[in-house]
Amino acid sequence: MNSISVRALLVRGMLAGLAAGLVALVVAYLLGEPRVDSAISYEDGHSHEHGAELVSRTMQSTAGLATGVLIYGVALGGIAALAVCVALGRIGRFGPRATAALVSLGALVAVYLVPFFKYPANPPSVGDPETIGKRTTLYFLMVVLSVLLAVGAVILGKRLAPRLGNWNATVAASVAFIAAVGLAYAFLPSVNEVPADFPATLLWQFRLAALTIQAALWGSFGLLFGHFAERLLSPRPIAVETAAHASAADDTTGTRASAPAAR
Repeated sequence: MNSISVRALLVRGMLAGLAAGLVALVVAYLLGEPRVDSAISYEDGHSHEHGAELVSRTMQSTAGLATGVLIYGVALGGIAALAVCVALGRIGRFGPRATAALVSLGALVAVYLVPFFKYPANPPSVGDPETIGKRTTLYFLMVVLSVLLAVGAVILGKRLAPRLGNWNATVAASVAFIAAVGLAYAFLPSVNEVPADFPATLLWQFRLAALTIQAALWGSFGLLFGHFAERLLSPRPIAVETAAHASAADDTTGTRASAPAAR
């Protein structure tokens, strides 16, 4: 793939990430923000210490949320577009649309789901402020491990495919990935700072909303970027069809024009 195509895919990936960010923003505003408000109400009712509010809650839930989600979408869209450039033609005989869908699914699993099951998202009122550095470090360590293990699983599957076949190689690589993730889960320390009296329903709804936001982001990105990549890299069927119609029209015109001369 030449540099022009990579640059064009990068731009389209960032645009698709922006559009996916808009979808995720709507989901976050409708599903996530009400749970955040409920968690803050719980914190206000159980804490007598109220510091100065540097940014109002209204600003956080509107402009702040939009800025964070959209920048996140654009950044991940660009990174995912580069990942599609690398994966295209190297993970199987998949076209741009299918490759984009597979990369998006893999990113959802490796970047979010695997770390989430070890260190699930918590509302703002959950967690000790003194351990936020430790919790952040553990979470990002799990993200890095998950991504590296996913890449290793893909490489393993490619190397096993000539001997085992595509299906068996995929199953073997998946089992190896799950086993390695299980070991990471076992060796990394757990974090459980949810207060005993915190509403279980609210915690479940918040985590489900967080999952839905990520699924909306990566799902919409995969569909949009797959469409953009397909149009950029595989425009030939439309061009060939147009040329065929034009050639047929020229042949018909030529035949009609030569008919009087033959008479």
